[in-house]
Amino acid sequence: MSAPYVLVLYYSLHGATAEMARLIARGVEQQGLEARIRTVPKVVTEVSEPAPAVPEEGAVYATLDDLKNCAALALGSPTRFGNMAAPMKYFLDGTLNLWLTGELIGKPAGVFTSTSSLHGGQETTLLTMMMPLLHHGMLICGLPYSETALIETQGGGTPYGPSHLAGADSKRVLDEHEKQLCVALGKRLAQLASQLEPARGA
Repeated sequence: MSAPYVLVLYYSLHGATAEMARLIARGVEQQGLEARIRTVPKVVTEVSEPAPAVPEEGAVYATLDDLKNCAALALGSPTRFGNMAAPMKYFLDGTLNLWLTGELIGKPAGVFTSTSSLHGGQETTLLTMMMPLLHHGMLICGLPYSETALIETQGGGTPYGPSHLAGADSKRVLDEHEKQLCVALGKRLAQLASQLEPARGA
């Protein structure tokens, strides 16, 4: 049996959500677990040529086995009108067999997002990303207010999960509070995964 890992699964168009994924992975690894970073391909309505099986840069594409075998999940997407982006929704819509067999039941999961404007749907995106995870029977993990960055932040950051204010041009870098909350989610997911894994394997 392979060592437990936390799957950090994201979609990113301008790079901010990808950076959040890397910070969450750092938090996971600080707790001694492997972080497996994966992404999903774009969804297009017209295809002139097929997308490469492996992206030219960044994380490789996720498979259903990556999701099936993870000990915990961090799921990230930029907001699209207060909801997750279509590529992430498309990937999740393809997880029916995992739902039928109950593969994800009892595994901890958290969510993260990035928006162009401060009130651009961060919380609704995080909440709607939780819904398919709840249908899978996953245990939703947020951020407690013992993380003082939640109170001090002037950018992103919610108790529902880390968030980032990218700005209208999508060029604003993550500030220190946003970074802290990403790392904190990774640590929390790894801690929960380590505590729950023996029970799941029993």
